[in-house]
Amino acid sequence: MVDKVWLTEYDQGVPATLQYPSVPMHQILLDTAARYADRTALIFGNVVEPLGGRLMDKGMTYGQLLALVQRFTVALQKLGVKKGDRVAVHLPNCPQFVVAYYATHLCGAIVVPCNPQYVARELRHQLKDSGAKVLVTLSLTYPIAKQVRAELPDLEHIIVVNIKEYFPGMLKLLFTLAKEKKEGHFQDISADANTYWFQDQLKGAEGQPQPVQVGPEDTAVLMYTGGTTGLSKGAQLTHRNLIANMLQVRAWMPELQPSKERVLTAIPLFHSFGMTVCMNLAVYLASMMILIPNPRVMDHVLKSINQHKPTVFPGVPAMYVGIVNHPDVKKYDISSIKACISGAAGLPPEVQESFEKLTGGKLVEGYGLSEATPVTHCNPIHGKRKDGSWIGLPMPDTLAAIMDLESGERQLGSGEIGELCIQGPQVMKGYWEMPTETANSLRDGWLHTGDIAQMDTDGFFRIVDRKKDMILGTGGYNIYPREVEDVLFEHPKILEAAVAGISLGQDKGERVKAYVVLKPGETATEEEIIEYCRQNLAPYKVPKAVSFRSELPKSMVGKILRRVLVEEDLKRGQG
Repeated sequence: MVDKVWLTEYDQGVPATLQYPSVPMHQILLDTAARYADRTALIFGNVVEPLGGRLMDKGMTYGQLLALVQRFTVALQKLGVKKGDRVAVHLPNCPQFVVAYYATHLCGAIVVPCNPQYVARELRHQLKDSGAKVLVTLSLTYPIAKQVRAELPDLEHIIVVNIKEYFPGMLKLLFTLAKEKKEGHFQDISADANTYWFQDQLKGAEGQPQPVQVGPEDTAVLMYTGGTTGLSKGAQLTHRNLIANMLQVRAWMPELQPSKERVLTAIPLFHSFGMTVCMNLAVYLASMMILIPNPRVMDHVLKSINQHKPTVFPGVPAMYVGIVNHPDVKKYDISSIKACISGAAGLPPEVQESFEKLTGGKLVEGYGLSEATPVTHCNPIHGKRKDGSWIGLPMPDTLAAIMDLESGERQLGSGEIGELCIQGPQVMKGYWEMPTETANSLRDGWLHTGDIAQMDTDGFFRIVDRKKDMILGTGGYNIYPREVEDVLFEHPKILEAAVAGISLGQDKGERVKAYVVLKPGETATEEEIIEYCRQNLAPYKVPKAVSFRSELPKSMVGKILRRVLVEEDLKRGQG
Protein backbone atom coordinates (compact mmCIF):
# COMPACT_ATOMS: atom_id res chain seq x y z
CA MET A 1 0.00 0.00 0.00
CA VAL A 2 1.19 3.50 -0.86
CA ASP A 3 0.38 6.41 1.44
CA LYS A 4 -0.43 9.37 -0.85
CA VAL A 5 1.03 11.97 1.52
CA TRP A 6 1.75 14.22 -1.46
CA LEU A 7 -1.90 15.08 -2.05
CA THR A 8 -1.86 17.71 0.71
CA GLU A 9 0.88 19.57 -1.17
CA TYR A 10 -1.06 19.95 -4.44
CA ASP A 11 -1.75 23.48 -5.66
CA GLN A 12 -5.28 24.75 -5.11
CA GLY A 13 -7.55 23.49 -7.89
CA VAL A 14 -5.45 20.41 -8.76
CA PRO A 15 -7.60 17.30 -8.22
CA ALA A 16 -6.38 13.99 -6.81
CA THR A 17 -8.19 12.00 -9.49
CA LEU A 18 -9.60 12.63 -12.97
CA GLN A 19 -12.13 11.22 -15.43
CA TYR A 20 -10.63 9.94 -18.70
CA PRO A 21 -12.89 9.77 -21.77
CA SER A 22 -12.72 6.52 -23.74
CA VAL A 23 -11.83 8.17 -27.03
CA PRO A 24 -8.86 7.94 -29.40
CA MET A 25 -6.33 10.77 -29.55
CA HIS A 26 -7.52 12.13 -32.89
CA GLN A 27 -10.99 12.76 -31.42
CA ILE A 28 -9.44 15.62 -29.45
CA LEU A 29 -8.47 17.36 -32.70
CA LEU A 30 -11.91 16.72 -34.20
CA ASP A 31 -13.60 18.25 -31.15
CA THR A 32 -11.31 21.27 -31.00
CA ALA A 33 -11.63 22.01 -34.72
CA ALA A 34 -15.41 21.80 -34.43
CA ARG A 35 -15.47 24.38 -31.60
CA TYR A 36 -12.53 26.62 -32.54
CA ALA A 37 -12.15 26.32 -36.31
CA ASP A 38 -10.92 29.91 -36.68
CA ARG A 39 -8.48 29.82 -33.79
CA THR A 40 -4.80 29.79 -34.83
CA ALA A 41 -3.36 26.33 -34.29
CA LEU A 42 0.18 26.70 -35.64
CA ILE A 43 2.70 29.46 -36.24
CA PHE A 44 5.72 28.49 -38.31
CA GLY A 45 8.55 30.37 -39.94
CA ASN A 46 12.13 31.43 -39.53
CA VAL A 47 14.54 34.27 -38.90
CA VAL A 48 15.69 35.74 -42.21
CA GLU A 49 19.23 37.06 -42.04
CA PRO A 50 19.14 38.87 -45.44
CA LEU A 51 16.29 40.94 -44.01
CA GLY A 52 18.19 42.05 -40.93
CA GLY A 53 17.28 39.03 -38.82
CA ARG A 54 13.56 39.69 -39.21
CA LEU A 55 11.17 36.97 -38.08
CA MET A 56 8.84 35.83 -40.87
CA ASP A 57 6.18 33.23 -40.19
CA LYS A 58 2.73 32.04 -41.15
CA GLY A 59 -0.32 30.87 -39.22
CA MET A 60 -2.70 27.95 -39.71
CA THR A 61 -6.12 27.67 -38.06
CA TYR A 62 -7.58 24.56 -36.46
CA GLY A 63 -10.05 24.32 -39.31
CA GLN A 64 -7.23 24.38 -41.85
CA LEU A 65 -5.20 21.89 -39.82
CA LEU A 66 -8.08 19.41 -39.65
CA ALA A 67 -8.67 19.71 -43.40
CA LEU A 68 -5.01 18.84 -44.05
CA VAL A 69 -5.15 15.96 -41.57
CA GLN A 70 -8.20 14.52 -43.29
CA ARG A 71 -6.63 14.86 -46.75
CA PHE A 72 -3.43 13.18 -45.59
CA THR A 73 -5.49 10.41 -43.98
CA VAL A 74 -7.07 9.76 -47.37
CA ALA A 75 -3.59 9.76 -48.94
CA LEU A 76 -2.29 7.20 -46.44
CA GLN A 77 -5.35 5.00 -46.90
CA LYS A 78 -4.85 5.10 -50.69
CA LEU A 79 -1.32 3.79 -50.05
CA GLY A 80 -2.84 0.87 -48.16
CA VAL A 81 -2.28 2.02 -44.58
CA LYS A 82 -4.72 0.23 -42.29
CA LYS A 83 -5.31 -0.23 -38.58
CA GLY A 84 -2.20 -1.37 -36.74
CA ASP A 85 0.27 -0.45 -39.49
CA ARG A 86 3.24 1.68 -38.47
CA VAL A 87 3.90 5.10 -40.01
CA ALA A 88 7.29 6.61 -39.16
CA VAL A 89 7.37 10.40 -38.87
CA HIS A 90 10.97 11.53 -39.35
CA LEU A 91 10.58 15.31 -39.09
CA PRO A 92 11.54 18.31 -36.97
CA ASN A 93 8.88 20.61 -35.49
CA CYS A 94 6.87 21.76 -38.49
CA PRO A 95 3.20 21.71 -39.60
CA GLN A 96 3.74 18.49 -41.55
CA PHE A 97 4.67 16.65 -38.34
CA VAL A 98 1.37 17.59 -36.71
CA VAL A 99 -0.56 16.66 -39.86
CA ALA A 100 1.16 13.28 -40.23
CA TYR A 101 0.76 12.46 -36.52
CA TYR A 102 -2.99 12.98 -36.35
CA ALA A 103 -3.62 11.53 -39.82
CA THR A 104 -1.87 8.32 -38.79
CA HIS A 105 -4.13 8.08 -35.74
CA LEU A 106 -7.19 8.73 -37.91
CA CYS A 107 -6.14 5.72 -40.01
CA GLY A 108 -6.01 3.60 -36.87
CA ALA A 109 -2.29 3.20 -37.52
CA ILE A 110 0.62 3.62 -35.10
CA VAL A 111 2.92 6.66 -35.14
CA VAL A 112 6.65 5.95 -34.91
CA PRO A 113 8.34 9.31 -34.16
CA CYS A 114 11.96 9.42 -35.39
CA ASN A 115 14.69 11.91 -34.62
CA PRO A 116 15.67 13.69 -37.87
CA GLN A 117 19.26 13.86 -36.61
CA TYR A 118 19.60 10.09 -36.66
CA VAL A 119 22.44 8.60 -38.68
CA ALA A 120 21.66 5.69 -40.99
CA ARG A 121 22.33 3.00 -38.36
CA GLU A 122 19.92 4.55 -35.85
CA LEU A 123 17.16 5.15 -38.38
CA ARG A 124 17.56 1.64 -39.78
CA HIS A 125 17.13 0.08 -36.34
CA GLN A 126 13.98 2.03 -35.56
CA LEU A 127 12.31 1.38 -38.92
CA LYS A 128 13.27 -2.29 -38.96
CA ASP A 129 12.26 -2.92 -35.35
CA SER A 130 8.88 -1.21 -35.78
CA GLY A 131 8.21 -2.72 -39.22
CA ALA A 132 7.20 0.71 -40.51
CA LYS A 133 5.16 0.56 -43.72
CA VAL A 134 5.43 4.28 -44.56
CA LEU A 135 8.14 6.81 -43.77
CA VAL A 136 7.44 10.55 -43.82
CA THR A 137 10.81 12.26 -44.01
CA LEU A 138 12.38 15.63 -44.71
CA SER A 139 13.96 16.29 -48.10
CA LEU A 140 17.17 17.17 -46.24
CA THR A 141 17.26 13.71 -44.63
CA TYR A 142 15.90 11.75 -47.59
CA PRO A 143 19.40 10.56 -48.66
CA ILE A 144 19.71 8.68 -45.35
CA ALA A 145 16.28 7.10 -45.82
CA LYS A 146 17.22 6.12 -49.37
CA GLN A 147 20.47 4.59 -48.10
CA VAL A 148 18.75 2.23 -45.62
CA ARG A 149 15.65 1.45 -47.68
CA ALA A 150 17.06 -1.65 -49.36
CA GLU A 151 17.49 -3.30 -45.94
CA LEU A 152 13.88 -2.69 -44.89
CA PRO A 153 11.49 -5.14 -46.59
CA ASP A 154 8.47 -3.80 -44.64
CA LEU A 155 9.00 -0.21 -45.80
CA GLU A 156 6.73 0.16 -48.85
CA HIS A 157 6.44 3.93 -49.30
CA ILE A 158 8.42 7.11 -48.56
CA ILE A 159 6.74 10.53 -48.47
CA VAL A 160 9.13 13.49 -48.71
CA VAL A 161 8.50 16.85 -47.04
CA ASN A 162 10.17 20.11 -48.02
CA ILE A 163 10.51 22.32 -44.95
CA LYS A 164 9.48 25.41 -46.94
CA GLU A 165 5.97 24.16 -47.84
CA TYR A 166 4.23 26.21 -45.14
CA PHE A 167 6.58 29.19 -45.06
CA PRO A 168 5.01 32.57 -45.92
CA GLY A 169 5.47 33.64 -49.55
CA MET A 170 8.50 35.92 -49.20
CA LEU A 171 10.35 33.53 -46.90
CA LYS A 172 9.60 30.62 -49.23
CA LEU A 173 11.08 32.58 -52.17
CA LEU A 174 14.20 33.58 -50.23
CA PHE A 175 14.66 30.02 -49.02
CA THR A 176 14.33 28.66 -52.57
CA LEU A 177 16.89 31.12 -53.93
CA ALA A 178 19.42 31.16 -51.12
CA LYS A 179 19.26 27.91 -49.16
CA GLU A 180 17.35 25.07 -50.80
CA LYS A 181 20.12 23.66 -53.01
CA LYS A 182 23.01 25.00 -50.94
CA GLU A 183 21.90 23.24 -47.74
CA GLY A 184 20.70 20.02 -49.40
CA HIS A 185 16.92 20.51 -49.23
CA PHE A 186 16.48 20.07 -52.98
CA GLN A 187 16.11 16.41 -53.97
CA ASP A 188 15.22 14.70 -57.25
CA ILE A 189 12.99 11.76 -56.32
CA SER A 190 11.45 11.25 -59.76
CA ALA A 191 13.34 8.01 -60.46
CA ASP A 192 12.76 6.46 -57.04
CA ALA A 193 9.97 3.92 -56.87
CA ASN A 194 7.14 4.40 -54.37
CA THR A 195 8.50 7.79 -53.32
CA TYR A 196 6.28 10.85 -53.35
CA TRP A 197 6.21 14.51 -52.43
CA PHE A 198 4.01 15.35 -49.44
CA GLN A 199 2.17 18.09 -51.35
CA ASP A 200 1.47 15.80 -54.31
CA GLN A 201 -0.10 13.29 -51.93
CA LEU A 202 -2.37 15.99 -50.53
CA LYS A 203 -3.42 17.16 -54.00
CA GLY A 204 -4.38 13.65 -55.04
CA ALA A 205 -6.40 12.92 -51.90
CA GLU A 206 -10.05 13.58 -52.71
CA GLY A 207 -13.05 12.60 -50.61
CA GLN A 208 -13.37 11.71 -46.95
CA PRO A 209 -11.30 9.25 -44.87
CA GLN A 210 -12.65 5.76 -44.46
CA PRO A 211 -13.86 5.39 -40.85
CA VAL A 212 -11.74 3.13 -38.61
CA GLN A 213 -12.79 1.86 -35.18
CA VAL A 214 -10.04 2.74 -32.69
CA GLY A 215 -10.24 1.80 -29.00
CA PRO A 216 -8.55 3.30 -25.92
CA GLU A 217 -6.28 0.26 -25.46
CA ASP A 218 -5.07 0.25 -29.08
CA THR A 219 -1.43 1.23 -29.51
CA ALA A 220 -1.17 4.80 -30.78
CA VAL A 221 2.57 5.51 -30.65
CA LEU A 222 5.78 3.50 -30.55
CA MET A 223 7.93 5.93 -28.59
CA TYR A 224 11.50 4.71 -28.79
CA THR A 225 13.66 5.19 -25.73
CA GLY A 226 16.70 7.36 -26.24
CA GLY A 227 19.09 4.45 -26.37
CA THR A 228 21.48 6.23 -23.97
CA THR A 229 21.68 3.08 -21.81
CA GLY A 230 21.61 0.39 -24.48
CA LEU A 231 19.41 -0.79 -27.33
CA SER A 232 16.58 1.62 -28.11
CA LYS A 233 13.22 0.01 -27.31
CA GLY A 234 9.75 0.92 -28.60
CA ALA A 235 7.42 1.81 -25.72
CA GLN A 236 3.84 1.01 -26.76
CA LEU A 237 1.74 4.01 -25.76
CA THR A 238 -1.99 3.50 -26.11
CA HIS A 239 -4.63 6.09 -26.93
CA ARG A 240 -5.65 5.84 -23.26
CA ASN A 241 -2.07 6.62 -22.21
CA LEU A 242 -1.96 9.71 -24.44
CA ILE A 243 -5.35 11.02 -23.28
CA ALA A 244 -4.53 10.36 -19.62
CA ASN A 245 -1.16 12.11 -19.55
CA MET A 246 -2.48 15.07 -21.53
CA LEU A 247 -5.29 15.53 -18.99
CA GLN A 248 -2.96 15.01 -16.03
CA VAL A 249 -0.67 17.81 -17.23
CA ARG A 250 -3.66 20.02 -17.97
CA ALA A 251 -4.98 19.42 -14.42
CA TRP A 252 -1.60 20.43 -12.99
CA MET A 253 -2.08 23.91 -14.49
CA PRO A 254 -5.77 24.66 -13.80
CA GLU A 255 -5.32 28.36 -14.59
CA LEU A 256 -4.79 27.62 -18.30
CA GLN A 257 -7.77 28.79 -20.37
CA PRO A 258 -9.16 27.09 -23.50
CA SER A 259 -8.41 29.01 -26.72
CA LYS A 260 -6.40 31.64 -24.80
CA GLU A 261 -2.96 30.08 -24.39
CA ARG A 262 0.12 30.12 -26.62
CA VAL A 263 2.62 27.30 -26.32
CA LEU A 264 6.26 27.77 -27.32
CA THR A 265 6.89 24.43 -29.01
CA ALA A 266 10.66 24.20 -28.98
CA ILE A 267 10.84 20.70 -27.46
CA PRO A 268 11.00 18.25 -30.41
CA LEU A 269 7.60 16.72 -31.13
CA PHE A 270 9.24 13.35 -31.82
CA HIS A 271 10.09 13.31 -28.09
CA SER A 272 7.37 12.19 -25.69
CA PHE A 273 7.66 15.42 -23.65
CA GLY A 274 7.05 17.61 -26.70
CA MET A 275 4.32 15.29 -28.00
CA THR A 276 2.29 15.43 -24.78
CA VAL A 277 3.03 18.78 -23.13
CA CYS A 278 3.30 20.85 -26.31
CA MET A 279 1.27 19.26 -29.12
CA ASN A 280 -1.46 17.14 -27.52
CA LEU A 281 -2.11 19.56 -24.66
CA ALA A 282 -2.18 22.52 -27.06
CA VAL A 283 -4.72 20.78 -29.31
CA TYR A 284 -6.88 19.90 -26.30
CA LEU A 285 -6.89 23.53 -25.12
CA ALA A 286 -7.21 25.00 -28.65
CA SER A 287 -3.91 26.78 -27.97
CA MET A 288 -1.55 28.28 -30.51
CA MET A 289 1.61 26.21 -31.07
CA ILE A 290 4.64 28.36 -31.92
CA LEU A 291 6.76 25.80 -33.75
CA ILE A 292 10.55 26.04 -33.38
CA PRO A 293 12.33 23.47 -35.62
CA ASN A 294 15.77 24.01 -34.07
CA PRO A 295 15.78 25.09 -30.40
CA ARG A 296 19.54 25.63 -30.50
CA VAL A 297 19.04 28.79 -32.58
CA MET A 298 18.45 30.98 -29.54
CA ASP A 299 17.86 34.15 -31.59
CA HIS A 300 14.88 32.45 -33.24
CA VAL A 301 13.55 31.36 -29.84
CA LEU A 302 13.87 34.84 -28.33
CA LYS A 303 12.38 36.60 -31.35
CA SER A 304 9.46 34.16 -31.33
CA ILE A 305 8.81 34.85 -27.64
CA ASN A 306 9.07 38.59 -28.24
CA GLN A 307 6.68 38.55 -31.22
CA HIS A 308 4.13 35.85 -30.39
CA LYS A 309 3.93 36.20 -26.59
CA PRO A 310 3.77 32.54 -25.49
CA THR A 311 2.20 31.92 -22.10
CA VAL A 312 3.47 28.35 -21.66
CA PHE A 313 7.05 27.26 -22.36
CA PRO A 314 7.85 23.57 -21.73
CA GLY A 315 11.58 23.09 -22.07
CA VAL A 316 14.79 21.51 -20.91
CA PRO A 317 17.48 23.11 -18.75
CA ALA A 318 19.74 23.77 -21.75
CA MET A 319 17.04 26.04 -23.26
CA TYR A 320 16.62 28.06 -20.09
CA VAL A 321 20.41 28.27 -19.67
CA GLY A 322 20.64 29.58 -23.24
CA ILE A 323 18.08 32.30 -22.58
CA VAL A 324 19.48 33.37 -19.21
CA ASN A 325 23.00 33.67 -20.62
CA HIS A 326 22.10 35.21 -23.99
CA PRO A 327 24.01 38.50 -24.30
CA ASP A 328 21.01 40.35 -25.76
CA VAL A 329 18.23 38.79 -23.66
CA LYS A 330 17.21 42.15 -22.16
CA LYS A 331 16.44 43.50 -25.65
CA TYR A 332 13.48 41.11 -25.88
CA ASP A 333 10.14 41.16 -24.10
CA ILE A 334 9.77 37.70 -22.59
CA SER A 335 7.34 38.70 -19.85
CA SER A 336 4.35 36.90 -21.43
CA ILE A 337 5.52 33.54 -20.05
CA LYS A 338 3.34 32.34 -17.18
CA ALA A 339 4.35 28.71 -16.67
CA CYS A 340 7.27 26.51 -17.66
CA ILE A 341 7.82 22.85 -16.91
CA SER A 342 11.42 21.72 -17.29
CA GLY A 343 12.15 18.08 -18.01
CA ALA A 344 14.66 15.60 -19.48
CA ALA A 345 17.47 16.62 -17.07
CA GLY A 346 18.01 18.23 -13.69
CA LEU A 347 17.18 21.94 -13.43
CA PRO A 348 19.92 23.85 -11.60
CA PRO A 349 18.34 26.11 -8.92
CA GLU A 350 20.31 29.17 -10.04
CA VAL A 351 18.96 28.77 -13.59
CA GLN A 352 15.41 28.54 -12.24
CA GLU A 353 15.89 31.68 -10.15
CA SER A 354 17.46 33.71 -12.97
CA PHE A 355 14.80 32.70 -15.50
CA GLU A 356 11.94 33.60 -13.17
CA LYS A 357 13.48 37.02 -12.51
CA LEU A 358 13.74 37.66 -16.26
CA THR A 359 10.20 36.58 -17.15
CA GLY A 360 8.14 37.04 -14.02
CA GLY A 361 6.70 33.58 -14.72
CA LYS A 362 7.03 30.27 -12.90
CA LEU A 363 9.63 27.65 -13.86
CA VAL A 364 9.38 24.28 -12.14
CA GLU A 365 11.09 20.95 -12.61
CA GLY A 366 9.16 17.85 -13.60
CA TYR A 367 10.05 14.27 -14.37
CA GLY A 368 9.00 11.61 -16.79
CA LEU A 369 10.13 8.87 -19.11
CA SER A 370 9.08 7.57 -22.50
CA GLU A 371 7.45 4.53 -20.90
CA ALA A 372 5.02 6.84 -19.06
CA THR A 373 3.98 9.11 -21.95
CA PRO A 374 6.10 10.75 -20.24
CA VAL A 375 5.08 12.89 -17.22
CA THR A 376 4.81 11.26 -13.78
CA HIS A 377 5.94 14.04 -11.40
CA CYS A 378 6.05 17.81 -11.24
CA ASN A 379 6.67 20.48 -8.65
CA PRO A 380 3.67 22.67 -7.78
CA ILE A 381 3.54 25.69 -10.07
CA HIS A 382 2.66 28.05 -7.22
CA GLY A 383 3.18 26.00 -4.05
CA LYS A 384 5.97 24.73 -1.86
CA ARG A 385 9.51 24.49 -3.20
CA LYS A 386 12.40 22.50 -1.84
CA ASP A 387 16.07 23.33 -2.16
CA GLY A 388 17.95 20.91 -4.37
CA SER A 389 17.09 18.55 -7.20
CA TRP A 390 13.47 17.73 -6.32
CA ILE A 391 11.20 16.61 -9.15
CA GLY A 392 8.08 17.30 -7.13
CA LEU A 393 4.93 15.30 -6.53
CA PRO A 394 3.24 12.45 -8.44
CA MET A 395 0.60 13.60 -10.92
CA PRO A 396 -3.11 12.93 -10.28
CA ASP A 397 -3.93 9.18 -10.32
CA THR A 398 -0.22 8.36 -10.20
CA LEU A 399 1.35 6.18 -7.54
CA ALA A 400 5.08 6.35 -6.89
CA ALA A 401 7.23 4.32 -4.54
CA ILE A 402 10.91 3.78 -3.76
CA MET A 403 11.92 0.11 -4.00
CA ASP A 404 15.14 -1.47 -2.75
CA LEU A 405 17.97 -1.67 -5.31
CA GLU A 406 18.68 -5.35 -4.71
CA SER A 407 15.36 -7.09 -5.33
CA GLY A 408 13.17 -4.20 -6.51
CA GLU A 409 10.33 -5.69 -4.43
CA ARG A 410 10.68 -4.11 -0.97
CA GLN A 411 9.15 -0.66 -0.56
CA LEU A 412 11.42 1.76 1.32
CA GLY A 413 10.49 4.51 3.72
CA SER A 414 10.90 8.26 3.46
CA GLY A 415 14.50 9.39 3.16
CA GLU A 416 15.76 6.02 1.94
CA ILE A 417 17.41 5.76 -1.47
CA GLY A 418 16.24 3.18 -3.99
CA GLU A 419 14.68 2.73 -7.43
CA LEU A 420 11.72 4.92 -8.41
CA CYS A 421 8.71 2.85 -9.46
CA ILE A 422 5.46 4.13 -10.98
CA GLN A 423 1.82 3.10 -11.44
CA GLY A 424 -0.74 5.11 -13.36
CA PRO A 425 -2.95 5.38 -16.46
CA GLN A 426 -0.05 6.92 -18.41
CA VAL A 427 2.19 3.83 -18.08
CA MET A 428 2.84 1.94 -21.33
CA LYS A 429 1.43 -1.49 -22.04
CA GLY A 430 4.89 -2.86 -22.80
CA TYR A 431 7.81 -2.75 -25.21
CA TRP A 432 7.18 -3.56 -28.86
CA GLU A 433 7.88 -7.27 -29.47
CA MET A 434 10.25 -7.49 -26.47
CA PRO A 435 8.51 -9.70 -23.88
CA THR A 436 11.59 -10.24 -21.71
CA GLU A 437 12.38 -6.52 -21.45
CA THR A 438 8.69 -5.82 -20.78
CA ALA A 439 8.67 -8.35 -17.94
CA ASN A 440 11.81 -6.81 -16.46
CA SER A 441 10.35 -3.27 -16.52
CA LEU A 442 6.72 -4.00 -15.61
CA ARG A 443 6.70 -6.07 -12.43
CA ASP A 444 3.77 -6.63 -10.10
CA GLY A 445 1.96 -3.65 -11.59
CA TRP A 446 4.93 -1.28 -11.19
CA LEU A 447 7.02 0.39 -13.89
CA HIS A 448 10.64 0.21 -12.77
CA THR A 449 12.23 3.42 -14.06
CA GLY A 450 15.92 2.64 -13.58
CA ASP A 451 16.31 5.97 -11.75
CA ILE A 452 17.63 6.17 -8.21
CA ALA A 453 15.48 8.41 -6.05
CA GLN A 454 14.16 9.19 -2.59
CA MET A 455 10.93 10.58 -1.11
CA ASP A 456 10.68 12.91 1.86
CA THR A 457 7.98 13.00 4.54
CA ASP A 458 5.92 15.54 2.51
CA GLY A 459 5.74 13.26 -0.52
CA PHE A 460 8.24 15.20 -2.63
CA PHE A 461 10.55 13.06 -4.75
CA ARG A 462 14.17 13.66 -5.66
CA ILE A 463 16.13 11.99 -8.44
CA VAL A 464 19.55 11.03 -7.15
CA ASP A 465 20.73 9.74 -10.51
CA ARG A 466 20.36 7.15 -13.22
CA LYS A 467 20.96 3.65 -11.93
CA LYS A 468 23.37 3.03 -14.79
CA ASP A 469 25.14 6.41 -14.41
CA MET A 470 26.03 5.82 -10.76
CA ILE A 471 29.81 6.01 -10.22
CA LEU A 472 31.38 3.23 -8.18
CA GLY A 473 34.04 5.08 -6.16
CA THR A 474 37.38 3.56 -5.23
CA GLY A 475 36.46 3.42 -1.54
CA GLY A 476 33.32 1.43 -2.21
CA TYR A 477 31.15 4.54 -2.13
CA ASN A 478 28.35 5.19 -4.59
CA ILE A 479 28.70 8.62 -6.21
CA TYR A 480 25.80 10.26 -8.00
CA PRO A 481 26.91 12.48 -10.92
CA ARG A 482 24.00 14.87 -10.55
CA GLU A 483 25.03 15.84 -7.02
CA VAL A 484 28.49 16.86 -8.25
CA GLU A 485 27.00 18.61 -11.29
CA ASP A 486 24.70 20.71 -9.10
CA VAL A 487 27.76 21.98 -7.20
CA LEU A 488 29.63 22.76 -10.42
CA PHE A 489 26.64 24.70 -11.78
CA GLU A 490 26.89 27.02 -8.77
CA HIS A 491 30.45 28.06 -9.72
CA PRO A 492 30.22 31.62 -11.10
CA LYS A 493 32.44 30.86 -14.10
CA ILE A 494 30.73 27.64 -15.25
CA LEU A 495 28.01 27.66 -17.92
CA GLU A 496 27.41 23.90 -18.21
CA ALA A 497 28.79 20.81 -16.51
CA ALA A 498 28.67 17.03 -16.71
CA VAL A 499 30.23 14.37 -14.51
CA ALA A 500 31.03 10.75 -15.34
CA GLY A 501 32.91 7.81 -13.92
CA ILE A 502 36.15 6.70 -15.61
CA SER A 503 37.00 3.05 -15.04
CA LEU A 504 40.30 2.31 -13.26
CA GLY A 505 40.29 -1.30 -14.41
CA GLN A 506 38.72 -4.52 -13.23
CA ASP A 507 37.46 -4.34 -9.62
CA LYS A 508 39.30 -1.05 -9.00
CA GLY A 509 36.25 1.18 -9.18
CA GLU A 510 35.92 4.46 -11.05
CA ARG A 511 37.24 7.96 -10.60
CA VAL A 512 35.15 11.08 -10.96
CA LYS A 513 35.81 13.29 -13.97
CA ALA A 514 34.15 16.64 -14.66
CA TYR A 515 33.52 18.15 -18.08
CA VAL A 516 32.81 21.87 -17.99
CA VAL A 517 31.93 24.69 -20.38
CA LEU A 518 32.95 28.12 -19.10
CA LYS A 519 30.87 31.23 -19.55
CA PRO A 520 32.00 33.52 -22.41
CA GLY A 521 35.12 35.48 -21.48
CA GLU A 522 35.92 33.39 -18.40
CA THR A 523 39.10 31.41 -17.74
CA ALA A 524 39.80 28.79 -15.07
CA THR A 525 42.30 26.09 -14.23
CA GLU A 526 41.72 22.45 -13.43
CA GLU A 527 43.03 22.94 -9.88
CA GLU A 528 40.71 25.92 -9.35
CA ILE A 529 37.64 23.81 -10.20
CA ILE A 530 38.83 20.85 -8.12
CA GLU A 531 39.53 23.10 -5.12
CA TYR A 532 36.04 24.59 -5.40
CA CYS A 533 34.61 21.07 -5.30
CA ARG A 534 36.76 20.18 -2.27
CA GLN A 535 35.10 23.04 -0.40
CA ASN A 536 31.60 21.85 -1.28
CA LEU A 537 31.72 18.05 -1.48
CA ALA A 538 32.87 15.09 0.56
CA PRO A 539 36.41 14.05 -0.46
CA TYR A 540 35.32 10.88 -2.29
CA LYS A 541 32.94 12.91 -4.51
CA VAL A 542 35.54 15.46 -5.65
CA PRO A 543 36.50 15.16 -9.36
CA LYS A 544 40.05 13.91 -9.91
CA ALA A 545 40.22 15.48 -13.37
CA VAL A 546 38.55 18.33 -15.23
CA SER A 547 38.16 18.63 -19.00
CA PHE A 548 37.37 22.09 -20.40
CA ARG A 549 35.21 21.98 -23.52
CA SER A 550 33.57 24.48 -25.86
CA GLU A 551 30.33 22.48 -25.70
CA LEU A 552 28.87 19.28 -24.30
CA PRO A 553 27.28 16.56 -26.47
CA LYS A 554 23.50 16.62 -26.17
CA SER A 555 20.54 14.74 -27.52
CA MET A 556 18.08 16.63 -29.74
CA VAL A 557 15.95 17.28 -26.67
CA GLY A 558 18.87 18.85 -24.81
CA LYS A 559 19.92 16.03 -22.48
CA ILE A 560 23.68 15.91 -21.88
CA LEU A 561 25.07 12.56 -23.05
CA ARG A 562 27.53 11.46 -20.37
CA ARG A 563 28.29 8.18 -22.14
CA VAL A 564 29.46 10.07 -25.25
CA LEU A 565 31.97 12.01 -23.15
CA VAL A 566 33.34 8.77 -21.73
CA GLU A 567 33.48 7.14 -25.18
CA GLU A 568 35.35 10.15 -26.60
CA ASP A 569 37.91 9.92 -23.79
CA LEU A 570 38.39 6.20 -24.39
CA LYS A 571 39.02 6.83 -28.09
CA ARG A 572 41.64 9.44 -27.23
CA GLY A 573 43.20 7.16 -24.61
CA GLN A 574 42.35 9.64 -21.88
CA GLY A 575 40.87 9.09 -18.46
